Amino acid sequence: MLEKKIKILFRHRSMEMGGVEKVLLSLLNNLNPDKFEITVCLTLNQGKLRDELPKHIRKIYLTDGKEDFSDNSILQKLQLVKRRLKLRKLKNNPAIADRLINDTFDIEIGMDYRDYDAILNSTHTNSKKIGWFHSEVNVPQFQPLVPDILKSFPQFDHMVYCSHKIKDMMHEYYPDLNYPAESVIINPIPIEEIKRKAEEKLDNFPEGPVFVSIGRLHSRKGYHKLIEAHTRLINDGFHHTIVVIGDGGEMKNLKEQAAANKVEKTFILVGNQMNPYPYIKKADYFVLPSESEAWPLVIAEALILQKPIVATNVGDVGLMIKDKETGYLISYDVDEMYKGIKAFLTDPALVLHIRENLKNIESQFDNKKIFDSVENIIETLHKQ
Repeated sequence: MLEKKIKILFRHRSMEMGGVEKVLLSLLNNLNPDKFEITVCLTLNQGKLRDELPKHIRKIYLTDGKEDFSDNSILQKLQLVKRRLKLRKLKNNPAIADRLINDTFDIEIGMDYRDYDAILNSTHTNSKKIGWFHSEVNVPQFQPLVPDILKSFPQFDHMVYCSHKIKDMMHEYYPDLNYPAESVIINPIPIEEIKRKAEEKLDNFPEGPVFVSIGRLHSRKGYHKLIEAHTRLINDGFHHTIVVIGDGGEMKNLKEQAAANKVEKTFILVGNQMNPYPYIKKADYFVLPSESEAWPLVIAEALILQKPIVATNVGDVGLMIKDKETGYLISYDVDEMYKGIKAFLTDPALVLHIRENLKNIESQFDNKKIFDSVENIIETLHKQ
């Protein structure tokens, strides 16, 4: 007799281009469909990755995404207001969402702290609840969210951290919290897909040397500091270009800062790109100037494409990159960013040494182990 499949519900806010969304897609593509019947519920049917869910996954959403709004600005505002009211109603009454989902589940998974309420307040009281946590809990801008996150943690049956640093930091700052069962599972890397997509043709790429960076345009990502370092380097005669892929609330400020510093032609903000890998492949170097990260997928992607990386030593970056061996680690500081980029521009022996060490780098990524660990957590919880 065939064993009954374990029914899983993943809840997530939307499918914008980001690390958490890529992890979700990797899980959906690789968890065994013979063992698991999977549903994904998006709060907003929004984001460049919204149509990337594999065909065998049931996808539902609670509200329309901006992509489906009217082009008329007045109608668009009305649609936004209507959506906001619906979201408030859903937040206050989880039973409405559960009626829309219209199914019962053995396991419910929140991929991000923004999904915790939806999971913990679901009317499926018998389901086991798993949370995924990707955030450094000590970051100043994150503090207003911490009390609710601390309340959520003990209510989960299992908490998955995407990095050792994230887990250690939680226990260091909140040692007395009643933690559920815990695991550290690093983000899976679709190695062959990255290599394949990196071969896509790219037009209008600047002449070298070029640094590329990928990230949401948020103040925590440090792009304002990177512009400062870049401007100083240009003024000191070190010619190079920085191409930043990503979108977010800081786009306007960063464009204005680049223009004020007269570097808008060498600090280029290209917005979100459905396929960022040709940019990494075509660039000479990768740069990550973040104030905080967990286990950044973009670092793994740049390593797979064998790019020397200048990166702030935050989260688990120091476990992913060996300083002066497979990259160049810096602190979150304009002078350090200046120094790191200058080292790549002026020290060919260092760059050659790093490039040599990157030739066998992909052996450090073991996806099978990652998916086996996730399946094991789900199956163990289901038996309890």
